[in-house]
Amino acid sequence: MKKYQICCNCIMDTSDQHIRFDENSYCEYCNNFDQMINPTWRTGLGHEAELQAMSDVIKTEGQGKDFDCIIGLSGGLDSSYAAYVAKEKMGLRPLLFHVDAGWNTDQAVGNIEKLVDGLGLDLYTEVINWEEMKDLQVAFLRSGIPDQDLPQDASFFSSLYKFARQHKIKHVITGSNFSTECCREPEAWGGYLGIDTLLFNDIHKQFGKRPLETFPLKDILVYKLYYQKILGMKVHHPLNLVPFGKKDAEDELDRRFGWQRFQHKHHESRFTRFYEDYWLPRKFGFHKRRAHFSSLIMTGQMTREAALARIAQPEMDGHFLKQEFEYVAHKLDLTVDELQAIFDGPNKTYRDYKNKRWMIGFGANAMRWLGLEKRYFR
Repeated sequence: MKKYQICCNCIMDTSDQHIRFDENSYCEYCNNFDQMINPTWRTGLGHEAELQAMSDVIKTEGQGKDFDCIIGLSGGLDSSYAAYVAKEKMGLRPLLFHVDAGWNTDQAVGNIEKLVDGLGLDLYTEVINWEEMKDLQVAFLRSGIPDQDLPQDASFFSSLYKFARQHKIKHVITGSNFSTECCREPEAWGGYLGIDTLLFNDIHKQFGKRPLETFPLKDILVYKLYYQKILGMKVHHPLNLVPFGKKDAEDELDRRFGWQRFQHKHHESRFTRFYEDYWLPRKFGFHKRRAHFSSLIMTGQMTREAALARIAQPEMDGHFLKQEFEYVAHKLDLTVDELQAIFDGPNKTYRDYKNKRWMIGFGANAMRWLGLEKRYFR
């Protein structure tokens, strides 16, 4: 066991078992931000020419088409603000693409409706076969690994890329950004690097009960290599090229569209909220909020003192989380006792199942070597 240590700048600590600190007790995440991200990002200031160039390319290649780009919209802050920037600041004609995997909160649905109406954009909603989604999620829960959001992530990314390819939309706008996500969650905290079909198939083979005949599942290497490098699809990150602060962006969306802010990141999905606020901390001892708050500390949007005070308390109260435990169990056709037995079962990792993590890791490292990815991950 490592002696407990916490970064003197952010709140990342030795709950990330492989974290490294320098002689001044700065963690590697803070050093990466200072050395790799901040010098060129500059909180989104001074990138007007880059944003215009991005817009010009997308508009030119989208001439004569119904839409010049596609945006995956969850109703959360990052994707919502990306849609606003694409339409209002870049002058693009995006198609808003939403995947209903069965866990939308009413607030997320309301935010999507308000953006669609306020921006005057078209929305396409892909509804995932619930019986297959449910079977895959229960299989992942039974696997005992911390990466419980992978089934939802797979449905989101795979559906979007499949739709974009079928409709010949080559430009994808993403809400991924440095401002709220410069500190990536460690892989051990359920931050597996992408959609690994070998891992999915092995877990589902061992714990699933029905075939996944319609569930969208595209391997990360397919959409990173085939879709992007061979078919020429491009992923754009406009939120890195505009001033984008969490509170200011929430205020702006509220003022313009009546958009409602969430208590915390990823709360637009009821399952993700339960998984990050209950399952992961209580079963594995990991708090993704540490990384989320640390991103805000590094980018000057939150004080370290405020983050320490907030991380010392659960994000949601115990009574609410008990109700959510029961809700999740019933929605997945499990009894509360069955879900509790899974929760009490042995903790495992992706290494206990077939996977091609080494190949995905090689690709991720190659992107860092080429300067295409600046965030630190492990």
